[in-house]
Amino acid sequence: MENYTTKSAVLFLIFNRPDTTSQVFDEIKAAKPSRLYIAADGPRSNRPEETALCHDTREIVKDIGWKCDVKTLYRPKNLGCKNAMSSAIDWFFENEEEGIILEDDCLPSKSFFYYCDTLLEKYRFDTRIRHIAGSNLQRGKKWGNASVYFTNQTHVWGWASWRRVWKDYDKDLNQYNQLDIPEKLSNIFTDQFVIEEWTKFFTQLKANEIDTWDFQLAFLNFFNNGLSVNPNVNLISNIGFRADATHTLAVDSPYANIPLEELWNIKYPTYILPEKKADFALLSYDFNLKQRWKKHNKLKNRFKRWLKGK
Repeated sequence: MENYTTKSAVLFLIFNRPDTTSQVFDEIKAAKPSRLYIAADGPRSNRPEETALCHDTREIVKDIGWKCDVKTLYRPKNLGCKNAMSSAIDWFFENEEEGIILEDDCLPSKSFFYYCDTLLEKYRFDTRIRHIAGSNLQRGKKWGNASVYFTNQTHVWGWASWRRVWKDYDKDLNQYNQLDIPEKLSNIFTDQFVIEEWTKFFTQLKANEIDTWDFQLAFLNFFNNGLSVNPNVNLISNIGFRADATHTLAVDSPYANIPLEELWNIKYPTYILPEKKADFALLSYDFNLKQRWKKHNKLKNRFKRWLKGK
C-alpha cells in the first residue's frame, strides 16, 4: 500500500522553515489528498530575515502536481503560535467535518494517512474518542497486544479529529474556573506533582504567559472525559528540534527525530479504556517525577526526624 491515496482532507500548517516544509510536503504529495488546506503565519516584525523565509516556504507548497482542491490562509503579519494555529484549525473545521492536521516539522510515515483515514471513519460517531494521534513517544514501550491503545493525553505531532470535537475549543479557556482545576484534575491523575504541573500550565495559559494552542486542546479533552487513540508504533517524526524552533529547541531530546514505522494492518483493543500507565510513564519523564518524589520524601523524612527530636 505504498502508493496509498488519502481520503481525508489535510490541513498543512507552515511558517518559516523551507527545508522541513519541503520534506513534509513531499509526503503529502505522495498521499495526494483531494482537498488540501494550507495555512501560514506571517513574518515577525523584529526578525527581518523571516520575510524571505516565509516567502520561500510558501513557494514550496505551490507545487501541486495532482488533482486537488487547494485553499490557502496566508497571514500578512505574524499572529503568533496561539492565534495563528488555532484560527487556522478553526478555518479548517469550518469547511470540513473531519480531517488530518500536519505541521511543517512533523514528518509522517507512508501509512500515517491510511491510519488516520481508517480511525476517522471507525470512530466518527463514537463520542468517547476525541483525538487520533500519530506520534508514539513511549521510547519503545508497547501497551497491550493491539496496534493502538487509548489514553487521556493529547499528542499533536501529526493528528486527526472531527468538527464535533473542535467546536468546543476555547483558546482562552474561558469556560473553566481556575479554582476548580486541581480538584478536577485529581479525577484524572493521582500523582500530586502531575496535578500541580497541569494546574500551573492552566494558570499560565489563563494569564496568557504561554504562546501556544495545544495545551488548551488537552484540557478540553481532559474535562470532557475524552480518549485519544495512539499507535503502538511511531508514525510521526518531529524533525524540527533545533535552534530556530518555536518550542522544540533541545536537539538532544529523546523525542527528536524518532524513527518512523509503518502500520497497515490495524488491530483494535477489546477494552476502550485509557492506559493510565502509559500516560504516567510519559509524564513521569517529562515532569521528572522520580527525582521530585525522591526530594520530597527526603524532606518529609527530615521533617519527621526534626519532630521526633523536639
